[in-house]
Amino acid sequence: QVQLVESGGGLVQAGGSLRLSCAASGRTFSSLAMGWFRQAPGKEREFVAGISRSGSREDYADSVKGRFTISRDNAKNTVYLQMNSLEPEDTAVYYCAATPSSTLQLVPRMYIIWGQGTQVTVSS
Repeated sequence: QVQLVESGGGLVQAGGSLRLSCAASGRTFSSLAMGWFRQAPGKEREFVAGISRSGSREDYADSVKGRFTISRDNAKNTVYLQMNSLEPEDTAVYYCAATPSSTLQLVPRMYIIWGQGTQVTVSS
């Protein structure tokens, strides 16, 4: 069973950058498409970015396009989320998740493995 552990969250001023990492245990990481989601207080969990098994395909929520970049290193069993030009509206708990689907998935219910989340707070 794959387990996911996020790191890299923290407090940053608006306009700043953070890089989140999600380390996966187990030897099946390259067979999993990966996604980043976020959940702000009182809001539903929402898709942020997704990447295919090989890393050849990516998708982003409109709200983060041009600011966030998802990437993965299958040799290190790790997926990353580079977040630039952060805005207070990006404040949330960020989760990485894994799906065995062969295609990128945008909805949380398609993901079967979740990390514990890491808090990102952007001050104005």
